[in-house]
Amino acid sequence: MSLLLFGVFLLCLAIGVPIAFAIALAAVAVLIKGNVEMLVVVQRMFAATDSFPLIAVPFFIFAGDLLARGAISKRLVAFSESILGNIKGGLSIVSVISGMFFAAISGSGAATTAAVGATLIPELKKRGYNEESAAALIAAAGTIGVVIPPSVPMVLYAVIADQSVTQLFRNGFIPGILMGGVLIVIAIRQAYVRNYPKGTKFEIKNVLLTFSKSIWGLLMPLIILGGIFSGYFTPSEAAVIAVVYALLVSFFIYRDLNFKSLYEIMVGSCKTSAIIMIIIACSGAFGWVLANWKIPEQIATIVLSVSSNKFVIMFLISVIVLIAGVFMETSSAVIILTPVFLPLVRALNINLVHFGILFTVGIAIGMITPPVAINLFVASSITGMPIEKISRSVIPYLLGLIAVFFIIVYAPIFFPWLVI
Repeated sequence: MSLLLFGVFLLCLAIGVPIAFAIALAAVAVLIKGNVEMLVVVQRMFAATDSFPLIAVPFFIFAGDLLARGAISKRLVAFSESILGNIKGGLSIVSVISGMFFAAISGSGAATTAAVGATLIPELKKRGYNEESAAALIAAAGTIGVVIPPSVPMVLYAVIADQSVTQLFRNGFIPGILMGGVLIVIAIRQAYVRNYPKGTKFEIKNVLLTFSKSIWGLLMPLIILGGIFSGYFTPSEAAVIAVVYALLVSFFIYRDLNFKSLYEIMVGSCKTSAIIMIIIACSGAFGWVLANWKIPEQIATIVLSVSSNKFVIMFLISVIVLIAGVFMETSSAVIILTPVFLPLVRALNINLVHFGILFTVGIAIGMITPPVAINLFVASSITGMPIEKISRSVIPYLLGLIAVFFIIVYAPIFFPWLVI
């Protein structure tokens, strides 16, 4: 049954069937062979979406889209530049720091790339930076968008693995900072090799001015994450608060949003949310098939027969996660692979929160690895450059992120107290 399930799934992907329907068709093929009533498909689709934490997904997407189209991102970039712009190649550092700031309020890699890229790529080009490398750096920084909380993939993983969203969010900061740190190191090295110019002169007056203009954007992650970690509201409630906050700031403080643009943003957010929710619904039937025929347990037994060494197995899992990111969209990979990996991870006695973090980071790296490289597509649409050119320039950043990924994979195994 496992061969039939994954065989039909891969065949559907190969001939271009949308991933949601590929998942459903694979499940249906197994159910037909097993003489199971098709009513199970409908029941499991409804059951998969009947979850309160999933409310966070469309609202975080909507909040991220609001911020990407509004003035908040521009003010955050200006504030970052006032502090770091005077360093050689400082605008590259500003690109990464701005990506980290925006990650803390959007929960989306594509939204982070779009918001920071639309503001900074033209400026980087004007100041003599290599445009391909600049676009690649901002796309790479966009991967942090789903690692630093709030994070849509973490919410999905928490629902599927029955883990605490708050605990996953709490453990997402250090990996996100490490990813940003390695990108900054690579960017500084390239700045000296290519002799990039210094930017805005550091002045306290300018820092205070840009800070005052960006204060509403800086307050957003403090309100949302502070409320979650202090227990004032749940992650799902925080997602709604994020939307309300973004609307109030955009309409009444920055006044950069009107009802026409709001409608366009809502339509785009609804489309994105609908894609994710139909994948979740179809994965309900897929998950029921996995559980009913004990396919994950069979996979765990086969993998463990290869080696009983925890470090070897974790390496194999990590490679699979990275490869999955190359061919699958982030949310799809989390939804499909989490049920497959869970029995194996439990057998290895790996902390499920740690696994959720490494899974999120590994899949996030797939956002800059073609063919399914959403961040590169966003950067390409902003610059008008072919994705092939940006793909070549992203290689140094990709290698740096993979190095960070393996640190995240193995460090908590040696130092369990790193997972809080």
